[in-house]
Amino acid sequence: MTNSIESIEDTETLALAQALITKPSVSPKDEGCQALMIQRLTAMGFDITPMPFADVENFWAVKDSGLPGPTLVFAGHTDVVPAGPLSDWRYPPFEATLSDGWLYGRGSADMKSALAAMIVACERFVAQHTAFTGKIGFLITSDEEAAAKHGTVRVMQALADAKIQFDYCILGEPSSSQTLGDMIRVGRRGSLNAHLIIRGKSGHVAYPDTLINPIHQAMPAITALASKQWDQGNDFFPPTTFQVSNFNAGVGVQNVVPGDAQVEFNFRYSSASTQADLIRETEDILQAHGLDFEIKWSLSGEPFLTEKGRLIDAAVASLHAITGQEVILSTGGGTSDGRFIAPYGIEVIELGHVNKTIHKVNEGVRVADLSILTTIYLDLLVRLVGDHD
Repeated sequence: MTNSIESIEDTETLALAQALITKPSVSPKDEGCQALMIQRLTAMGFDITPMPFADVENFWAVKDSGLPGPTLVFAGHTDVVPAGPLSDWRYPPFEATLSDGWLYGRGSADMKSALAAMIVACERFVAQHTAFTGKIGFLITSDEEAAAKHGTVRVMQALADAKIQFDYCILGEPSSSQTLGDMIRVGRRGSLNAHLIIRGKSGHVAYPDTLINPIHQAMPAITALASKQWDQGNDFFPPTTFQVSNFNAGVGVQNVVPGDAQVEFNFRYSSASTQADLIRETEDILQAHGLDFEIKWSLSGEPFLTEKGRLIDAAVASLHAITGQEVILSTGGGTSDGRFIAPYGIEVIELGHVNKTIHKVNEGVRVADLSILTTIYLDLLVRLVGDHD
């Protein structure tokens, strides 16, 4: 079945993906991507609710069958990361170039091609199923790649305030590892950030008795944090990890000890630990080393997990039928907007393109994969909200 699908060039999905990629929607800008999606959804009979917050464009769209059944929502983002030096790109990042069976451009894999596949899959489903059950929704933001403060998190709160609920959510994040459909994300680790200031006493390096070197003080404590096993992980998540991302100290000359050292670090943590546990244990270690310190914490997201149920069962069955692959259920990778959706009791999976080139120069997707992903999304619509009478 895979070969027959791969032989089809899905010109509709390709054309829409190219139209989206040519809009330079560097986060949090949308640059007209959502207007293009809304135009297509309106033509299908979706009710559209724009939900802008601050400088971020978002929208909620829903098509109600009028028949009882679950609500399946496609979610994603139109914003992309910066392209970086244009001279490093083989093809201009916002020209959506086709070459040797690939579609190149910033956002092609993360995640404009998936957005195009969602739209086209819905168009085909609506055309083929004049009667279906439940509702189909879209939750689209332009604030996933940057601050993520005025996007999905705000839309979800607004929907909750309006008592709008849904059952299943498919995020178009690039979940696949080697080939399309070999992996889906069923959860993500939590992400906890810290900015640590270790205070010392500045002075001339020639007079060590008159100073307190905050760099020297920081090293044993950081080593202790880096070598600690925070938990064992569990059946769903690998063990929690600690990583220093920035270390800043010094006044710009070699003969002066600075007055403080600043350290930024991150925990990617499993559900075997909690935010409160990590904060308490970290501060205990810093105090045990006798440090004069100040620390500020910020949470990017709690860990979440969708356990096996109708959504995962449908996704696994669909991928096996369409690609012939056994599917890995993963909680790896960074954060996603799923962390804002899952806490409302919604089953969430991430199912999209291969992630090898995301956030890199020469980001690209196989043109054949556009057809496969469109077919997968269409099949999931049939399995989850199709008329099963």
